[in-house]
Amino acid sequence: MTRVFVTGMGALTPIGNDVETYWRNLLAGKSGAGRITSFDPEDMPYSIACEVKDFNPRDYMGHKTARRSSRSTQFAIAVAKQALADAAFTIDESNWNDVGVMMATGGGGITEIEAATHSTFGRGWRAAGPFVVPSAMANAASCLVSIETGARGPVMTSTAACASGHYSIIEGYHFLQRGEADVIIAGGTESAISLLTMATFGRMGPLSSRTDDPEHASRPFSVDRDGFVSAEGAAALILETEEHARARGARIYAEVLGGRLTGDAYHITAPDPEGDGAARALAGALKNAGIRPEDVDVVYAHGTGTVLNDAGETKALKKAFGDAVNGMKITSIKSMIGHGLGAAGAQSAVAAVQTLREGVVPPTINYTPDPELDIPIVGNVAQDVDARHAIVNAFGFGGQNVVAVFKRVDE
Repeated sequence: MTRVFVTGMGALTPIGNDVETYWRNLLAGKSGAGRITSFDPEDMPYSIACEVKDFNPRDYMGHKTARRSSRSTQFAIAVAKQALADAAFTIDESNWNDVGVMMATGGGGITEIEAATHSTFGRGWRAAGPFVVPSAMANAASCLVSIETGARGPVMTSTAACASGHYSIIEGYHFLQRGEADVIIAGGTESAISLLTMATFGRMGPLSSRTDDPEHASRPFSVDRDGFVSAEGAAALILETEEHARARGARIYAEVLGGRLTGDAYHITAPDPEGDGAARALAGALKNAGIRPEDVDVVYAHGTGTVLNDAGETKALKKAFGDAVNGMKITSIKSMIGHGLGAAGAQSAVAAVQTLREGVVPPTINYTPDPELDIPIVGNVAQDVDARHAIVNAFGFGGQNVVAVFKRVDE
Protein backbone atom coordinates (compact mmCIF):
# COMPACT_ATOMS: atom_id res chain seq x y z
CA MET A 1 0.00 0.00 0.00
CA THR A 2 1.48 3.35 -1.07
CA ARG A 3 1.83 5.84 1.74
CA VAL A 4 0.65 9.38 0.94
CA PHE A 5 2.09 12.44 2.66
CA VAL A 6 1.10 16.09 2.92
CA THR A 7 4.19 18.15 2.06
CA GLY A 8 2.81 21.64 1.42
CA MET A 9 -0.26 23.77 2.07
CA GLY A 10 -1.87 27.02 0.96
CA ALA A 11 -4.90 28.93 2.21
CA LEU A 12 -7.06 31.95 1.47
CA THR A 13 -9.66 32.55 4.16
CA PRO A 14 -11.76 35.32 5.71
CA ILE A 15 -9.22 35.51 8.56
CA GLY A 16 -5.95 35.21 6.68
CA ASN A 17 -4.55 34.98 3.16
CA ASP A 18 -1.83 32.46 3.98
CA VAL A 19 -1.62 29.37 6.17
CA GLU A 20 0.29 30.95 9.04
CA THR A 21 -2.01 33.98 9.41
CA TYR A 22 -5.07 31.78 9.04
CA TRP A 23 -3.83 29.34 11.69
CA ARG A 24 -2.87 31.98 14.25
CA ASN A 25 -6.22 33.70 13.89
CA LEU A 26 -8.03 30.37 14.29
CA LEU A 27 -6.22 29.77 17.55
CA ALA A 28 -7.06 33.31 18.68
CA GLY A 29 -10.76 32.79 17.98
CA LYS A 30 -10.97 35.59 15.42
CA SER A 31 -14.17 35.91 13.38
CA GLY A 32 -14.09 36.83 9.71
CA ALA A 33 -17.77 37.77 9.50
CA GLY A 34 -19.11 41.20 8.58
CA ARG A 35 -21.58 43.03 6.38
CA ILE A 36 -21.32 41.99 2.74
CA THR A 37 -19.10 44.24 0.60
CA SER A 38 -19.07 42.36 -2.74
CA PHE A 39 -22.53 43.73 -3.54
CA ASP A 40 -25.03 46.01 -1.85
CA PRO A 41 -27.38 43.81 0.21
CA GLU A 42 -29.77 46.77 0.59
CA ASP A 43 -32.71 45.66 2.71
CA MET A 44 -31.98 41.92 2.54
CA PRO A 45 -32.53 40.19 5.89
CA TYR A 46 -29.37 38.13 5.22
CA SER A 47 -26.69 40.75 4.71
CA ILE A 48 -23.60 39.22 6.37
CA ALA A 49 -20.90 36.87 5.16
CA CYS A 50 -17.30 35.85 5.72
CA GLU A 51 -15.43 37.40 2.78
CA VAL A 52 -11.75 37.14 1.83
CA LYS A 53 -10.13 40.52 2.40
CA ASP A 54 -7.35 42.34 0.53
CA PHE A 55 -6.87 39.68 -2.13
CA ASN A 56 -4.99 40.81 -5.23
CA PRO A 57 -4.96 38.19 -7.99
CA ARG A 58 -2.00 39.92 -9.64
CA ASP A 59 0.13 38.65 -6.76
CA TYR A 60 -0.28 35.16 -8.24
CA MET A 61 -0.99 35.51 -11.97
CA GLY A 62 -0.73 37.82 -14.92
CA HIS A 63 -3.28 40.46 -15.84
CA LYS A 64 -4.80 38.47 -18.71
CA THR A 65 -5.36 35.33 -16.62
CA ALA A 66 -6.82 37.36 -13.76
CA ARG A 67 -9.16 39.27 -16.08
CA ARG A 68 -10.45 36.10 -17.75
CA SER A 69 -10.89 34.05 -14.57
CA SER A 70 -13.65 33.90 -12.00
CA ARG A 71 -12.80 34.91 -8.47
CA SER A 72 -13.05 31.28 -7.31
CA THR A 73 -10.54 30.22 -9.98
CA GLN A 74 -8.23 33.06 -8.96
CA PHE A 75 -8.39 31.70 -5.43
CA ALA A 76 -7.54 28.20 -6.67
CA ILE A 77 -4.47 29.42 -8.55
CA ALA A 78 -3.32 31.38 -5.51
CA VAL A 79 -3.53 28.54 -2.99
CA ALA A 80 -1.99 26.06 -5.42
CA LYS A 81 1.03 28.32 -5.89
CA GLN A 82 1.24 28.91 -2.13
CA ALA A 83 1.21 25.17 -1.51
CA LEU A 84 3.87 24.43 -4.14
CA ALA A 85 6.12 27.11 -2.67
CA ASP A 86 5.53 25.74 0.83
CA ALA A 87 6.47 22.27 -0.39
CA ALA A 88 9.60 23.66 -2.06
CA PHE A 89 8.54 21.78 -5.15
CA THR A 90 9.12 23.05 -8.68
CA ILE A 91 7.22 21.67 -11.64
CA ASP A 92 9.35 21.47 -14.78
CA GLU A 93 9.80 19.29 -17.86
CA SER A 94 11.48 16.59 -15.77
CA ASN A 95 8.37 15.88 -13.72
CA TRP A 96 5.33 17.69 -15.13
CA ASN A 97 3.73 14.53 -16.53
CA ASP A 98 3.66 13.04 -13.03
CA VAL A 99 1.97 15.98 -11.25
CA GLY A 100 -1.82 16.11 -11.19
CA VAL A 101 -4.47 18.59 -10.09
CA MET A 102 -7.68 17.84 -8.21
CA MET A 103 -9.27 21.20 -7.42
CA ALA A 104 -12.90 21.10 -6.34
CA THR A 105 -15.66 23.68 -6.18
CA GLY A 106 -19.33 23.79 -5.32
CA GLY A 107 -20.55 26.59 -7.57
CA GLY A 108 -17.63 27.39 -9.88
CA GLY A 109 -18.11 30.83 -11.39
CA ILE A 110 -21.72 31.17 -10.32
CA THR A 111 -21.35 34.86 -9.43
CA GLU A 112 -19.83 35.59 -12.86
CA ILE A 113 -22.76 33.83 -14.56
CA GLU A 114 -25.16 35.95 -12.51
CA ALA A 115 -23.40 39.16 -13.48
CA ALA A 116 -23.17 38.20 -17.18
CA THR A 117 -26.83 37.21 -17.30
CA HIS A 118 -27.88 40.51 -15.77
CA SER A 119 -25.72 42.43 -18.23
CA THR A 120 -26.90 40.48 -21.27
CA PHE A 121 -30.59 40.75 -20.52
CA GLY A 122 -30.19 44.42 -19.68
CA ARG A 123 -28.06 45.50 -22.64
CA GLY A 124 -28.57 42.83 -25.27
CA TRP A 125 -26.56 39.89 -26.53
CA ARG A 126 -23.58 42.00 -27.60
CA ALA A 127 -22.92 42.72 -23.92
CA ALA A 128 -22.01 39.06 -23.35
CA GLY A 129 -18.27 38.66 -22.89
CA PRO A 130 -16.44 35.99 -24.91
CA PHE A 131 -14.90 34.44 -21.80
CA VAL A 132 -18.00 34.01 -19.64
CA VAL A 133 -18.25 30.26 -20.22
CA PRO A 134 -14.55 29.36 -19.79
CA SER A 135 -14.27 31.61 -16.75
CA ALA A 136 -17.44 30.31 -15.09
CA MET A 137 -17.19 26.59 -15.86
CA ALA A 138 -16.41 24.56 -12.76
CA ASN A 139 -13.42 22.77 -14.27
CA ALA A 140 -11.68 26.10 -14.93
CA ALA A 141 -10.32 25.85 -11.38
CA SER A 142 -8.31 22.68 -12.00
CA CYS A 143 -7.52 23.50 -15.62
CA LEU A 144 -6.08 26.93 -14.89
CA VAL A 145 -4.11 25.60 -11.95
CA SER A 146 -2.68 23.07 -14.40
CA ILE A 147 -1.93 25.77 -16.98
CA GLU A 148 -0.44 28.18 -14.47
CA THR A 149 1.77 25.58 -12.75
CA GLY A 150 2.61 23.33 -15.69
CA ALA A 151 1.13 20.18 -14.11
CA ARG A 152 0.36 17.73 -16.94
CA GLY A 153 -0.78 14.66 -15.01
CA PRO A 154 -4.44 13.84 -14.28
CA VAL A 155 -6.54 17.02 -14.08
CA MET A 156 -10.00 16.76 -12.59
CA THR A 157 -12.62 18.96 -10.93
CA SER A 158 -15.19 17.56 -8.55
CA THR A 159 -18.44 19.23 -7.57
CA ALA A 160 -19.92 17.68 -4.46
CA ALA A 161 -21.50 20.79 -2.94
CA CYS A 162 -20.16 21.44 0.57
CA ALA A 163 -18.12 18.22 0.48
CA SER A 164 -16.22 19.18 -2.69
CA GLY A 165 -12.96 20.40 -1.20
CA HIS A 166 -12.62 17.33 0.97
CA TYR A 167 -13.51 14.94 -1.82
CA SER A 168 -10.57 16.33 -3.79
CA ILE A 169 -8.17 15.12 -1.09
CA ILE A 170 -9.62 11.62 -1.08
CA GLU A 171 -9.60 11.42 -4.87
CA GLY A 172 -6.06 12.81 -4.98
CA TYR A 173 -5.08 10.07 -2.52
CA HIS A 174 -6.65 7.50 -4.87
CA PHE A 175 -4.75 8.87 -7.88
CA LEU A 176 -1.50 8.36 -5.99
CA GLN A 177 -2.53 4.91 -4.79
CA ARG A 178 -3.26 3.85 -8.36
CA GLY A 179 0.12 5.06 -9.55
CA GLU A 180 -1.34 7.68 -11.89
CA ALA A 181 0.84 10.45 -10.44
CA ASP A 182 3.63 11.09 -7.96
CA VAL A 183 2.26 14.43 -6.77
CA ILE A 184 -1.26 15.85 -6.61
CA ILE A 185 -2.29 19.45 -5.97
CA ALA A 186 -5.57 18.87 -4.14
CA GLY A 187 -7.98 21.40 -2.70
CA GLY A 188 -11.20 23.35 -2.88
CA THR A 189 -12.26 26.84 -3.84
CA GLU A 190 -15.42 28.92 -3.66
CA SER A 191 -16.63 32.46 -4.19
CA ALA A 192 -20.41 32.45 -4.33
CA ILE A 193 -21.45 35.49 -2.32
CA SER A 194 -23.90 37.29 -4.58
CA LEU A 195 -27.40 38.71 -4.59
CA LEU A 196 -28.82 35.54 -6.13
CA THR A 197 -27.09 33.02 -3.88
CA MET A 198 -27.74 34.96 -0.70
CA ALA A 199 -31.39 35.48 -1.64
CA THR A 200 -31.79 31.80 -2.47
CA PHE A 201 -30.09 30.57 0.70
CA GLY A 202 -32.09 33.08 2.68
CA ARG A 203 -35.40 31.86 1.29
CA MET A 204 -34.34 28.24 1.76
CA GLY A 205 -33.73 28.80 5.46
CA PRO A 206 -30.18 27.69 6.45
CA LEU A 207 -28.64 31.15 6.99
CA SER A 208 -28.17 32.80 10.36
CA SER A 209 -30.44 35.78 10.88
CA ARG A 210 -28.10 37.51 13.36
CA THR A 211 -27.18 40.24 10.91
CA ASP A 212 -26.88 42.82 13.68
CA ASP A 213 -23.98 40.93 15.27
CA PRO A 214 -21.98 39.25 12.49
CA GLU A 215 -19.01 38.09 14.56
CA HIS A 216 -21.28 36.13 16.88
CA ALA A 217 -23.70 34.83 14.25
CA SER A 218 -22.05 31.48 13.53
CA ARG A 219 -22.66 29.20 16.53
CA PRO A 220 -22.03 25.54 15.66
CA PHE A 221 -23.35 22.99 18.15
CA SER A 222 -24.70 25.77 20.40
CA VAL A 223 -28.13 25.68 21.97
CA ASP A 224 -28.93 29.01 20.29
CA ARG A 225 -27.61 28.23 16.80
CA ASP A 226 -29.81 29.47 13.96
CA GLY A 227 -27.93 28.84 10.73
CA PHE A 228 -24.63 29.22 8.93
CA VAL A 229 -22.81 32.31 7.71
CA SER A 230 -21.94 32.04 4.01
CA ALA A 231 -18.25 32.36 3.17
CA GLU A 232 -15.65 32.24 0.43
CA GLY A 233 -12.04 31.16 0.18
CA ALA A 234 -9.81 28.28 -0.84
CA ALA A 235 -7.20 25.84 0.41
CA ALA A 236 -4.79 23.39 -1.20
CA LEU A 237 -2.57 20.54 -0.09
CA ILE A 238 0.39 19.00 -1.89
CA LEU A 239 0.01 15.22 -1.69
CA GLU A 240 2.99 13.03 -2.50
CA THR A 241 3.80 9.36 -2.51
CA GLU A 242 6.29 8.39 0.17
CA GLU A 243 8.85 7.34 -2.42
CA HIS A 244 8.70 10.66 -4.23
CA ALA A 245 8.70 12.77 -1.06
CA ARG A 246 11.66 10.97 0.50
CA ALA A 247 13.65 10.96 -2.73
CA ARG A 248 13.58 14.74 -2.88
CA GLY A 249 14.00 15.21 0.90
CA ALA A 250 10.60 16.84 1.32
CA ARG A 251 9.38 18.19 4.65
CA ILE A 252 6.53 15.93 5.71
CA TYR A 253 3.58 17.51 7.51
CA ALA A 254 1.25 14.54 7.96
CA GLU A 255 0.09 11.30 6.37
CA VAL A 256 -3.25 10.77 4.65
CA LEU A 257 -4.51 7.38 5.82
CA GLY A 258 -7.58 7.34 3.60
CA GLY A 259 -11.26 8.02 3.98
CA ARG A 260 -14.75 7.11 2.88
CA LEU A 261 -17.58 8.53 0.78
CA THR A 262 -21.24 7.68 1.30
CA GLY A 263 -24.66 8.92 0.22
CA ASP A 264 -27.71 9.65 2.36
CA ALA A 265 -30.28 8.94 -0.37
CA TYR A 266 -32.56 11.13 1.70
CA HIS A 267 -33.10 14.76 0.57
CA ILE A 268 -31.60 17.28 -1.86
CA THR A 269 -30.77 19.83 0.85
CA ALA A 270 -31.56 18.42 4.30
CA PRO A 271 -29.23 15.92 5.97
CA ASP A 272 -30.53 12.60 7.21
CA PRO A 273 -31.79 13.53 10.72
CA GLU A 274 -30.48 10.23 12.09
CA GLY A 275 -27.02 10.78 10.61
CA ASP A 276 -26.95 7.33 9.01
CA GLY A 277 -24.94 8.24 5.90
CA ALA A 278 -22.47 10.31 7.89
CA ALA A 279 -22.06 7.52 10.44
CA ARG A 280 -21.30 5.03 7.67
CA ALA A 281 -18.70 7.43 6.23
CA LEU A 282 -17.06 7.80 9.65
CA ALA A 283 -16.97 4.08 10.32
CA GLY A 284 -15.79 3.31 6.80
CA ALA A 285 -13.03 5.91 7.00
CA LEU A 286 -11.64 4.34 10.16
CA LYS A 287 -11.78 0.89 8.58
CA ASN A 288 -9.97 2.06 5.47
CA ALA A 289 -7.37 3.85 7.59
CA GLY A 290 -6.84 0.78 9.76
CA ILE A 291 -7.54 2.51 13.06
CA ARG A 292 -10.13 2.19 15.85
CA PRO A 293 -12.48 4.85 17.29
CA GLU A 294 -10.32 5.13 20.41
CA ASP A 295 -7.35 6.05 18.18
CA VAL A 296 -9.05 9.28 17.06
CA ASP A 297 -7.90 12.30 19.04
CA VAL A 298 -9.44 15.22 17.15
CA VAL A 299 -12.51 15.69 14.97
CA TYR A 300 -12.87 18.68 12.67
CA ALA A 301 -16.65 18.60 12.39
CA HIS A 302 -18.68 19.79 9.44
CA GLY A 303 -20.46 21.84 12.10
CA THR A 304 -22.34 24.41 10.04
CA GLY A 305 -24.40 25.87 12.86
CA THR A 306 -27.75 24.83 11.42
CA VAL A 307 -30.21 23.08 13.68
CA LEU A 308 -30.43 20.00 11.46
CA ASN A 309 -26.76 19.54 10.54
CA ASP A 310 -25.34 19.74 14.04
CA ALA A 311 -27.96 17.40 15.47
CA GLY A 312 -27.46 14.85 12.69
CA GLU A 313 -23.68 15.05 12.92
CA THR A 314 -23.82 14.50 16.68
CA LYS A 315 -25.87 11.33 16.15
CA ALA A 316 -23.45 10.18 13.46
CA LEU A 317 -20.42 10.61 15.71
CA LYS A 318 -22.11 8.65 18.48
CA LYS A 319 -23.20 5.87 16.12
CA ALA A 320 -19.78 5.49 14.56
CA PHE A 321 -17.60 5.92 17.64
CA GLY A 322 -19.76 4.85 20.57
CA ASP A 323 -18.39 5.78 23.98
CA ALA A 324 -14.99 6.56 22.44
CA VAL A 325 -16.38 9.88 21.22
CA ASN A 326 -16.18 11.18 24.79
CA GLY A 327 -12.40 11.05 24.67
CA MET A 328 -12.12 13.15 21.50
CA LYS A 329 -11.78 16.89 21.00
CA ILE A 330 -14.37 18.13 18.50
CA THR A 331 -14.29 21.56 16.91
CA SER A 332 -15.96 23.54 14.13
CA ILE A 333 -13.88 26.31 12.60
CA LYS A 334 -16.94 27.52 10.69
CA SER A 335 -17.67 29.50 13.83
CA MET A 336 -14.83 31.78 12.67
CA ILE A 337 -14.50 31.44 8.89
CA GLY A 338 -18.13 30.73 8.04
CA HIS A 339 -19.23 28.04 5.63
CA GLY A 340 -17.01 28.12 2.57
CA LEU A 341 -19.13 25.52 0.76
CA GLY A 342 -16.82 23.83 -1.79
CA ALA A 343 -13.72 25.14 0.00
CA ALA A 344 -14.78 24.17 3.51
CA GLY A 345 -13.40 20.64 3.69
CA ALA A 346 -9.99 21.64 2.35
CA GLN A 347 -9.81 24.56 4.79
CA SER A 348 -10.55 22.17 7.66
CA ALA A 349 -7.96 19.71 6.36
CA VAL A 350 -5.25 22.40 6.49
CA ALA A 351 -6.23 23.18 10.08
CA ALA A 352 -6.28 19.48 11.01
CA VAL A 353 -2.74 19.03 9.71
CA GLN A 354 -1.67 22.05 11.75
CA THR A 355 -3.24 20.51 14.85
CA LEU A 356 -1.20 17.35 14.33
CA ARG A 357 1.96 19.41 13.88
CA GLU A 358 1.51 21.84 16.78
CA GLY A 359 -0.61 19.97 19.30
CA VAL A 360 -3.43 22.48 19.69
CA VAL A 361 -7.08 22.55 18.60
CA PRO A 362 -8.77 25.82 17.57
CA PRO A 363 -11.95 26.70 19.44
CA THR A 364 -15.56 26.65 18.37
CA ILE A 365 -16.30 30.27 19.26
CA ASN A 366 -19.71 31.64 20.27
CA TYR A 367 -20.36 28.29 21.94
CA THR A 368 -23.08 27.72 24.50
CA PRO A 369 -23.61 23.99 25.20
CA ASP A 370 -26.74 22.29 23.96
CA PRO A 371 -27.70 19.50 26.38
CA GLU A 372 -29.08 17.47 23.47
CA LEU A 373 -25.72 17.60 21.68
CA ASP A 374 -23.66 16.05 24.45
CA ILE A 375 -20.34 15.58 22.69
CA PRO A 376 -17.01 17.14 23.79
CA ILE A 377 -16.88 20.40 21.84
CA VAL A 378 -13.77 22.56 22.17
CA GLY A 379 -15.68 25.68 23.11
CA ASN A 380 -14.49 29.31 22.90
CA VAL A 381 -10.82 28.74 23.83
CA ALA A 382 -8.16 26.67 22.03
CA GLN A 383 -7.05 23.49 23.79
CA ASP A 384 -3.75 21.63 23.80
CA VAL A 385 -3.81 18.04 22.62
CA ASP A 386 -1.30 15.25 22.03
CA ALA A 387 -2.94 14.25 18.77
CA ARG A 388 -1.83 11.33 16.66
CA HIS A 389 -4.92 11.00 14.48
CA ALA A 390 -7.37 13.62 13.25
CA ILE A 391 -10.44 13.19 11.10
CA VAL A 392 -12.22 15.81 9.02
CA ASN A 393 -15.91 15.69 8.12
CA ALA A 394 -17.55 17.31 5.12
CA PHE A 395 -21.21 16.80 4.23
CA GLY A 396 -22.83 18.30 1.14
CA PHE A 397 -26.26 19.06 -0.28
CA GLY A 398 -27.80 15.98 -1.83
CA GLY A 399 -26.47 13.77 0.95
CA GLN A 400 -22.81 13.51 -0.05
CA ASN A 401 -20.64 12.58 2.93
CA VAL A 402 -16.84 12.61 2.94
CA VAL A 403 -14.56 11.75 5.86
CA ALA A 404 -10.76 11.75 5.70
CA VAL A 405 -8.21 10.52 8.23
CA PHE A 406 -4.85 12.20 8.86
CA LYS A 407 -1.95 10.88 10.95
CA ARG A 408 0.90 12.71 12.62
CA VAL A 409 4.33 11.88 11.25
CA ASP A 410 7.06 12.14 13.87
CA GLU A 411 10.19 13.10 11.97
